[in-house]
Amino acid sequence: MSIASSPDFFLTRLGGELVLQQGQPITPNPDAPKKRILVVGGGVTGFTTAWALLDAGYDVTIIAERWADPKNRITSQIAGALWEFPPAVCGKHTDVISLHNSKRWCMTAYRAFDKLQEIMPRDDYLDHGVQMRMANFFFDQKMEDMPDRGQLDKFEEIMAQKDIKGVRRDGNIVHEHKVNQKAGVVDAYQHLAPVIDTDACMHWLRFVLVCKGAVMETRRINGDLLDQEEELLSEYGADAIVNATGLAGLELAGDASVYPLRGALIRVVNDGSKFPKITEALAVTHDDTRGEDEDIVFIVPRNDNTLILGGLAQPHRHELDLTLDSPEIIRMRQRCNNFVPGLEHAEYDPDAPLVQGLRPFRGSNVRVERELRSRSDGSMSRIVHSYGQGGAGFSLSFGCASDVLELIREVEADLPATKMSFSRRHQCAEAQP
Repeated sequence: MSIASSPDFFLTRLGGELVLQQGQPITPNPDAPKKRILVVGGGVTGFTTAWALLDAGYDVTIIAERWADPKNRITSQIAGALWEFPPAVCGKHTDVISLHNSKRWCMTAYRAFDKLQEIMPRDDYLDHGVQMRMANFFFDQKMEDMPDRGQLDKFEEIMAQKDIKGVRRDGNIVHEHKVNQKAGVVDAYQHLAPVIDTDACMHWLRFVLVCKGAVMETRRINGDLLDQEEELLSEYGADAIVNATGLAGLELAGDASVYPLRGALIRVVNDGSKFPKITEALAVTHDDTRGEDEDIVFIVPRNDNTLILGGLAQPHRHELDLTLDSPEIIRMRQRCNNFVPGLEHAEYDPDAPLVQGLRPFRGSNVRVERELRSRSDGSMSRIVHSYGQGGAGFSLSFGCASDVLELIREVEADLPATKMSFSRRHQCAEAQP
C-alpha cells in the first residue's frame, strides 16, 4: 500500500480507545465548517495527537521551534523507542494515577503499531520505521527473590495482556543470547514489542500529516500559554490549544515540577562483520533498591544496520555536553560490552556515534488533562496538556492522543475541567465534530 497520494488508513475512537483502521475516515457532516485545533509541539506526542485530530474531522495547525532532522535531532529522534509496558527500563513511576493510565496508553500504542505493521509492510512506499522485534529483559536474581515485587508484578501484568505477543519466561533465554556469564543474570522474559527507527518514523509521521492537511509553522512561544491563550486562539482561528511541548511544559504550562532526565545513546554498526548481528532487544532494568545510578543495559537494533547502546538516566542535568570520552559514556559502553561478548569490537556509526537528549519528566509523571486554572476573566481555559512522557513518548503516543481527543470534545461541550484520574470519564458523545 502506498501513501503517495492519500493515506488509506485512519485513526478513530472505538470503545473509548484510539484504533488504527484501513480506509478513509468518515465525516458525518462533510459540508459543516471545520474547527481548528492549535497543537504546540513537533515531537512524537504532538504529531500523533495532530494525526488523531485530523482524522476526527478537525483542521490542525502545528507550531514548533524545531522539527525532526537527522542532522540536528530533536528529543523524539534520540529516544530509545523500544516499546515497554510501564514502568520502563530507565526508571519507575512515582505517581499511581499516571502509572495506571500509562498501562492503558501503552496498550493502545502497542495495538496501533502492530496494526501499522499489518497494513503497511516495511517494503512499502515510505518506511514508517516500526518493526515488531523480540524484546528480552534480564535479571540478576529470580524475580520472586527480589526485595521489591515490582518486576514480578510487571511480568504478571504483561502475561495478562492478551494482545502482547510471544510472552515467555525462561532462564534459558540468557544462554540463547550468549549473555556473558560474568554479567550474573539468571532470570529473563521476552515478548514481541514495537521497536522504532525514530528518524524514519518522525519523517513518516510528518509526511502523513501533510497528506492529511496539517499546517506547520516554525515558531517559538515564550511564557505561560494561559496568559496568551485568547491571543493565540484569535491569531490562528482555533477553537482549542494542545500543549505537547515536553520539557517546555515548565514554562508553557507554568509547571515547576517539570525537569530533564538526561540520556545518551551510542550508535554502532550492526552489519555482522565485527560481531554477530543482534536482531533482538536486550535490556537490564534500573534497580533503584540498590542505590546505583548506573546499572542500565540497553542494547536495541535501531534499524537493520544500526545498533544503539545505553542507557543513561541523569535527573536535573540540562547540559548536552557529553562525548564518547565522558566517564559515564565510557562506563555505559563497558556495561554493554560486558553483557554481550564481541560487542567490544563494534565500530561507531560514522554519521552519529553518540546522540544525547533531555527526557521530559515531571514530579507527578505524565500529564494528560485540561488546564485547571481559569483565565484572567474567570472563564474556563480551552487548553489541553499532554506532556511529561519522559522516555516513553513512542510507547504512550497513541494512548495519550486518544485521551486528548476526548478532552477536546469536553472543551467543545463546555464541561468543567477535572484533574487527571484513574480512568477517563466519558462525559462526551463520541460523535465527530
